[in-house]
Amino acid sequence: MVVKIEVFTSPSCPYCPMAVQLVEDVKKDMPNDIEVEKIDIMVDQEKAREYGLMAVPAVALNGVVRFVGAPGKEELLEAIKEEMAEKKA
Repeated sequence: MVVKIEVFTSPSCPYCPMAVQLVEDVKKDMPNDIEVEKIDIMVDQEKAREYGLMAVPAVALNGVVRFVGAPGKEELLEAIKEEMAEKKA
């Protein structure tokens, strides 16, 4: 079961590069378990509106915003494991 991670960013956000790097690091650890999409809210404003985002960075797992702000690696890994467990159930 692949977990889709969407990382919402903005070019002017000082914390967004850290969030993107974190997700890319996790993808290296779990290459077969996650799919990553980076979304610049200045380019895809519609997607940001769909999710009701008011701040970046934001991280969504399987279409649900789980973090606003850059999560810690352990927090993100735990959320991914929860998503994988839910899909198996």
